[in-house]
Amino acid sequence: MSGEPDDVEIRQQQADDRHGIFHVNQAAFGRDFEGRLVERVLAEARPVVSLVAATPDEIVGHILFSPVMLPGYADLKLLALGPMSVMPSRQRSGIGAKLIERGLAECHRQGADGVVVLGYPEYYPRFGFAPAASFGLGCEFECPPEAFMALELLPGALAGKSGDVRYHPAFSAGG
Repeated sequence: MSGEPDDVEIRQQQADDRHGIFHVNQAAFGRDFEGRLVERVLAEARPVVSLVAATPDEIVGHILFSPVMLPGYADLKLLALGPMSVMPSRQRSGIGAKLIERGLAECHRQGADGVVVLGYPEYYPRFGFAPAASFGLGCEFECPPEAFMALELLPGALAGKSGDVRYHPAFSAGG
Protein backbone atom coordinates (compact mmCIF):
# COMPACT_ATOMS: atom_id res chain seq x y z
CA MET A 1 0.00 0.00 0.00
CA SER A 2 1.38 3.41 -0.86
CA GLY A 3 2.33 5.80 1.91
CA GLU A 4 0.90 9.22 2.33
CA PRO A 5 2.83 12.13 0.85
CA ASP A 6 5.26 13.74 3.26
CA ASP A 7 3.31 17.00 3.41
CA VAL A 8 -0.01 15.36 4.37
CA GLU A 9 -1.21 14.71 7.91
CA ILE A 10 -4.26 12.51 8.62
CA ARG A 11 -6.02 13.87 11.70
CA GLN A 12 -9.38 14.34 13.42
CA GLN A 13 -11.52 17.08 11.93
CA GLN A 14 -11.34 20.36 13.81
CA ALA A 15 -14.09 23.00 14.01
CA ASP A 16 -12.31 25.36 11.61
CA ASP A 17 -11.94 22.62 8.95
CA ARG A 18 -15.56 22.86 7.78
CA HIS A 19 -14.91 25.21 4.84
CA GLY A 20 -12.00 23.06 3.65
CA ILE A 21 -14.10 19.90 3.97
CA PHE A 22 -16.85 21.45 1.85
CA HIS A 23 -14.27 22.58 -0.72
CA VAL A 24 -12.57 19.16 -1.06
CA ASN A 25 -15.95 17.44 -1.48
CA GLN A 26 -16.99 19.99 -4.09
CA ALA A 27 -13.72 19.58 -6.00
CA ALA A 28 -13.74 15.76 -5.81
CA PHE A 29 -17.37 15.30 -6.86
CA GLY A 30 -17.72 18.34 -9.12
CA ARG A 31 -20.87 19.51 -7.33
CA ASP A 32 -22.14 20.81 -3.97
CA PHE A 33 -24.36 17.84 -3.01
CA GLU A 34 -21.76 15.84 -1.04
CA GLY A 35 -20.44 18.92 0.75
CA ARG A 36 -23.96 19.84 1.88
CA LEU A 37 -24.58 16.21 2.88
CA VAL A 38 -21.44 16.21 5.05
CA GLU A 39 -22.56 19.47 6.69
CA ARG A 40 -26.00 17.98 7.51
CA VAL A 41 -24.54 14.75 8.87
CA LEU A 42 -21.98 16.59 11.01
CA ALA A 43 -24.75 18.81 12.41
CA GLU A 44 -27.28 16.03 13.08
CA ALA A 45 -25.65 12.62 13.57
CA ARG A 46 -23.81 11.11 16.53
CA PRO A 47 -21.43 9.38 16.79
CA VAL A 48 -19.40 10.29 13.75
CA VAL A 49 -15.79 9.77 12.76
CA SER A 50 -14.59 12.66 10.62
CA LEU A 51 -10.97 12.71 9.51
CA VAL A 52 -9.12 15.08 7.21
CA ALA A 53 -5.96 14.82 5.16
CA ALA A 54 -4.30 18.19 5.58
CA THR A 55 -1.22 19.92 4.26
CA PRO A 56 0.10 23.01 6.02
CA ASP A 57 -1.99 25.05 3.55
CA GLU A 58 -5.24 23.18 2.89
CA ILE A 59 -7.53 20.22 3.39
CA VAL A 60 -6.79 17.76 0.56
CA GLY A 61 -8.97 14.86 1.71
CA HIS A 62 -11.86 13.98 4.00
CA ILE A 63 -13.66 10.84 5.18
CA LEU A 64 -16.86 10.57 7.16
CA PHE A 65 -18.31 7.62 9.07
CA SER A 66 -21.83 8.07 10.44
CA PRO A 67 -24.31 5.87 12.31
CA VAL A 68 -26.65 3.52 10.48
CA MET A 69 -29.07 1.01 11.91
CA LEU A 70 -30.23 -2.48 11.14
CA PRO A 71 -33.90 -2.71 12.20
CA GLY A 72 -34.45 -5.33 14.87
CA TYR A 73 -30.86 -5.16 16.15
CA ALA A 74 -30.77 -2.05 18.36
CA ASP A 75 -27.57 -3.14 20.13
CA LEU A 76 -25.61 -3.49 16.89
CA LYS A 77 -23.30 -0.50 16.42
CA LEU A 78 -22.84 0.06 12.68
CA LEU A 79 -21.30 3.00 10.87
CA ALA A 80 -21.41 3.92 7.19
CA LEU A 81 -18.30 5.09 5.36
CA GLY A 82 -18.98 8.02 3.08
CA PRO A 83 -18.63 10.36 1.55
CA MET A 84 -14.88 10.17 1.11
CA SER A 85 -13.16 12.79 -1.01
CA VAL A 86 -9.64 13.63 -2.17
CA MET A 87 -8.66 16.69 -4.19
CA PRO A 88 -8.44 15.67 -7.87
CA SER A 89 -4.77 16.73 -8.04
CA ARG A 90 -3.99 14.40 -5.09
CA GLN A 91 -5.99 11.33 -6.13
CA ARG A 92 -4.13 8.05 -6.67
CA SER A 93 -1.43 9.11 -4.20
CA GLY A 94 -2.48 6.91 -1.27
CA ILE A 95 -4.40 9.59 0.64
CA GLY A 96 -7.76 7.83 0.26
CA ALA A 97 -6.29 4.54 1.47
CA LYS A 98 -4.77 6.21 4.53
CA LEU A 99 -8.09 7.93 5.32
CA ILE A 100 -9.89 4.58 5.13
CA GLU A 101 -7.29 2.71 7.21
CA ARG A 102 -7.17 5.37 9.93
CA GLY A 103 -10.94 5.79 9.84
CA LEU A 104 -11.58 2.08 10.28
CA ALA A 105 -9.10 1.98 13.15
CA GLU A 106 -10.91 4.89 14.83
CA CYS A 107 -14.31 3.23 14.30
CA HIS A 108 -12.93 0.08 15.95
CA ARG A 109 -11.45 2.13 18.80
CA GLN A 110 -14.88 3.71 19.37
CA GLY A 111 -16.47 0.28 19.65
CA ALA A 112 -18.21 -0.06 16.30
CA ASP A 113 -19.22 -3.62 15.42
CA GLY A 114 -19.04 -3.07 11.67
CA VAL A 115 -18.96 -0.64 8.78
CA VAL A 116 -20.94 -0.53 5.55
CA VAL A 117 -20.08 1.35 2.38
CA LEU A 118 -21.91 2.12 -0.83
CA GLY A 119 -19.02 2.44 -3.25
CA TYR A 120 -16.81 1.00 -5.94
CA PRO A 121 -16.68 -2.81 -5.66
CA GLU A 122 -13.23 -2.77 -7.28
CA TYR A 123 -11.77 -0.54 -4.53
CA TYR A 124 -13.12 -1.39 -1.08
CA PRO A 125 -12.44 -5.17 -0.88
CA ARG A 126 -8.74 -4.48 -0.37
CA PHE A 127 -9.69 -3.01 3.02
CA GLY A 128 -11.63 -6.15 3.98
CA PHE A 129 -15.08 -5.19 2.71
CA ALA A 130 -17.24 -7.94 1.21
CA PRO A 131 -20.64 -7.80 -0.48
CA ALA A 132 -23.15 -6.91 2.25
CA ALA A 133 -25.52 -9.52 0.82
CA SER A 134 -23.07 -12.20 1.99
CA PHE A 135 -23.93 -11.06 5.55
CA GLY A 136 -27.67 -10.94 4.78
CA LEU A 137 -27.66 -7.16 4.54
CA GLY A 138 -29.34 -4.95 1.98
CA CYS A 139 -29.32 -1.21 1.44
CA GLU A 140 -32.32 1.06 1.80
CA PHE A 141 -31.15 2.93 -1.31
CA GLU A 142 -31.46 1.42 -4.77
CA CYS A 143 -28.01 0.32 -5.87
CA PRO A 144 -26.23 -2.57 -7.57
CA PRO A 145 -25.84 -5.31 -4.93
CA GLU A 146 -22.08 -5.52 -5.48
CA ALA A 147 -21.71 -1.81 -4.63
CA PHE A 148 -23.08 -2.22 -1.10
CA MET A 149 -20.41 -3.79 1.09
CA ALA A 150 -19.83 -4.53 4.75
CA LEU A 151 -16.89 -5.16 7.06
CA GLU A 152 -17.08 -6.73 10.51
CA LEU A 153 -14.83 -4.88 12.96
CA LEU A 154 -15.91 -7.31 15.66
CA PRO A 155 -15.65 -10.82 14.20
CA GLY A 156 -19.06 -12.50 14.03
CA ALA A 157 -20.95 -9.26 14.77
CA LEU A 158 -23.14 -9.65 11.68
CA ALA A 159 -23.65 -13.43 11.94
CA GLY A 160 -27.31 -14.38 11.97
CA LYS A 161 -28.49 -10.84 11.31
CA SER A 162 -30.32 -9.68 8.21
CA GLY A 163 -32.31 -6.80 6.79
CA ASP A 164 -31.94 -3.48 5.03
CA VAL A 165 -29.48 -1.06 6.58
CA ARG A 166 -31.06 2.33 7.32
CA TYR A 167 -28.93 5.46 6.96
CA HIS A 168 -29.24 8.53 9.17
CA PRO A 169 -32.17 10.77 8.09
CA ALA A 170 -29.65 13.43 6.96
CA PHE A 171 -28.94 11.21 3.94
CA SER A 172 -32.56 11.41 2.80
CA ALA A 173 -32.91 15.19 3.24
CA GLY A 174 -32.96 17.40 0.18
CA GLY A 175 -29.64 18.53 -1.24
